[in-house]
Amino acid sequence: MDEAEGRPADLGNPPGSAAQPFLRPSPMLLQGQDYFFRSPDTLLDFQERMFGADLVADEPGDPMPCVLVLARAADMEMNELSLALAEHDIRMVRIDADRCLDLALTIYTDTPLIEFQRWLLRPVLVWRRHFDITAIPVDPTTVHGAYVREQWSAVANWLACRGDWEQVNSVHSTEHLDRLTQLQGASAVGLRVPRTAVTTMPGRSRPGGGRCIVKTAGHHLLEPEPGALRGLFPRPLDIRLSGEAREPAPVLVQQYLDADHELRVFVIGDRAIGFRVQKLDPAQLWVDPDSVVVERVEVPEDLVQRLLALCRRWRLDVAGFDLLGVGDEWVFLEVNVNCDWRWFEHRADCADVSTAVHDWVRSRFAELSTAKTGWGSW
Repeated sequence: MDEAEGRPADLGNPPGSAAQPFLRPSPMLLQGQDYFFRSPDTLLDFQERMFGADLVADEPGDPMPCVLVLARAADMEMNELSLALAEHDIRMVRIDADRCLDLALTIYTDTPLIEFQRWLLRPVLVWRRHFDITAIPVDPTTVHGAYVREQWSAVANWLACRGDWEQVNSVHSTEHLDRLTQLQGASAVGLRVPRTAVTTMPGRSRPGGGRCIVKTAGHHLLEPEPGALRGLFPRPLDIRLSGEAREPAPVLVQQYLDADHELRVFVIGDRAIGFRVQKLDPAQLWVDPDSVVVERVEVPEDLVQRLLALCRRWRLDVAGFDLLGVGDEWVFLEVNVNCDWRWFEHRADCADVSTAVHDWVRSRFAELSTAKTGWGSW
């Protein structure tokens, strides 16, 4: 990748100095990563297309209760949810990061109401998923782009944690749920975790004393240009190549564990749905997904209880857990709060997670709508 190439380092030489700057080596996790995905901004949401085309008659009266989703156009899980909710006459509206410019939106601060396009709505359940500020189609290096990003960042964060409507996976809890915090929490509920070091000198760190892998401390994907995503996947630590080299930012060096199998468990409310995943290396899920084998499996009850305890601890309603089966132990790797489940369902030829998510959202929506019917007078 061009943007992964090193840049001249500032060695403290004064302007005009004859000293020549050197090129910093490319960060370890950017070396050899050729995964690239262009995220489309095509509108596929069923309800938005129907309402936008005036195929649904407006009904006068009180503000309509709705599910408000903050995502991006390519969030197929939310496209599917929109259709499922429409079948039960539940309104869903979207604010997508890659389609939010020039959006007709007014949010009232003294009442739980919004004006979206020409509709007056009352969100009762808000779900922020892939509303990534980096996806907003502006140039952040310009004053205009920086301004737009800053405004949307502030408002989106507020929408996702406002106190007078309910949230799925409250941002209050999830915004600080980084990988290191996750490892501490998993250990606290009795799950084994790999030995881990945080370092800018990966060649000098071997937690566990044997083979190790290097991981990002942040997201698996970078979006230096809106809609253009590049992979940042785990890779084996080769001390012969890394040596004493220093990384420009901290990375995770983690003990490598020989696993019997890998497990992805989706927790929806109080349900746990598991998939066994067979792959050759950590990046295969993204770079060669067709070769990954996925099958639906039952989750052992003792593991279910630990994962439910973690969801209560972190206030998660819908989450995807990655674990390794090592002997008779389960090793926690990470939890994904913006979990995408349709790919796993497709590979395993089932729709159990989608059904559980749709049922949970409908049930929660009905519960909240019934409890707050008095709001209609606003």
